[in-house]
Amino acid sequence: MPDNAITIEIYSRPDCHLCEEAKEAIDRVRLRFPFVVRIINIETDPTLEKTYGEQVPVVFINGKKAFKYFVDEAELESRVRKLWKPSIS
Repeated sequence: MPDNAITIEIYSRPDCHLCEEAKEAIDRVRLRFPFVVRIINIETDPTLEKTYGEQVPVVFINGKKAFKYFVDEAELESRVRKLWKPSIS
């Protein structure tokens, strides 16, 4: 992965409508700015389940907590734009 890659992690769980809405907003921004998305199902890890419980989705950008429950698409785009550096070939 390039040094300037942006990674967004979504801590989520199955059948979570807020999680689906967050993923949709992230996918729309991803159409404009390339970045890596990792979806982490908290139900697969007891520690994550204890940490986040019903407080999902939680979204991290490059390891920093950015959103909880709702993703503001305009705010996400603004944050990604600040980090985004196109590759120069």
